[in-house]
Amino acid sequence: MYSMNAVYKFSTEKAFAAIHWMVSQGLPVDLHAALKTCYFADKSHLNEHIQPIFGATYKAMKYGPVPLEIYEMMRGEGIWLWEVKADATPWRLNGYQLQRVANDDPDMSCFAQSEIEHLKRGFAASTAMNFTSRTAATHGRDWQTANGGTMLYEDMVDESPSKPEIVRTIKETAAHIKL
Repeated sequence: MYSMNAVYKFSTEKAFAAIHWMVSQGLPVDLHAALKTCYFADKSHLNEHIQPIFGATYKAMKYGPVPLEIYEMMRGEGIWLWEVKADATPWRLNGYQLQRVANDDPDMSCFAQSEIEHLKRGFAASTAMNFTSRTAATHGRDWQTANGGTMLYEDMVDESPSKPEIVRTIKETAAHIKL
């Protein structure tokens, strides 16, 4: 029996591409909506395919889950530019708004088709909600269980008869999967 928590290796390449894709959609993208897009996509993909897309470290913050590495990347932290071998981000954070600053298209080749579908669904859901609705939608059992700390992927798995088997699988495989 595995008692350790499932910890994934964060996919810098996918996070960078996802942020670039979001700012390329022609909609205003506020920081809250972008962060919740990643959460919705990671959680739904985990539940459908037994692995997340990004493998970020989620912190249960006042206004919902925050994928810490993605948040740092959105703010333009240099370590993430080095990781993806980029000189600059194709976006900038202006207050709480992510703005596209480059005309090139995002490279989505790092994603599986299922991941793109979940990213699109997460973005559509997140941008259709206002701040209050997004916050409420992300204050589920996984967020509550974390109690202001690090959220567990095991807690993001929806209740079902197969949940114990899914949790066992993600605990066994998380450290060995390349997202």
